Amino acid sequence: MDEMLKTLAKNFDEEPYAKKMRLRLIEIDYGKAVVKMEISQEMNNICGVTHGGVIFSLIDGAFELAANSHGTIAVALGVNVNYLNPAKAGDILYAEAREVSRSPRISTYDIKVKNDNGKLIATCQATAYRKREKLPFL
Repeated sequence: MDEMLKTLAKNFDEEPYAKKMRLRLIEIDYGKAVVKMEISQEMNNICGVTHGGVIFSLIDGAFELAANSHGTIAVALGVNVNYLNPAKAGDILYAEAREVSRSPRISTYDIKVKNDNGKLIATCQATAYRKREKLPFL
């Protein structure tokens, strides 16, 4: 892994929100990221399954890393999530973001969330606006 990706990974590991949500970077490359989350009871909604906002946070972490993996600031323009199966306390979820297309200004991503048994929990299509500025920590 080159120095820029190492620096991005280090900054993600230190990000307060990622820590709070227990997001763990598993893999990163240009246009790709895999992030892991262990689901706890406190992440449940009123129906006793994992809150959609928790799953969205996992998706957003993978999206953030994949979109910013080229070293310039990228911010979300739109995110469309389909929740397909419930997750529950004790599950380990993985979000894998893959870049589908990238131009100087716009990039798109396909993101899948699966549990540790490979069951598909959610799918996502996300679009980022790519700024010209380098990431602030580079």
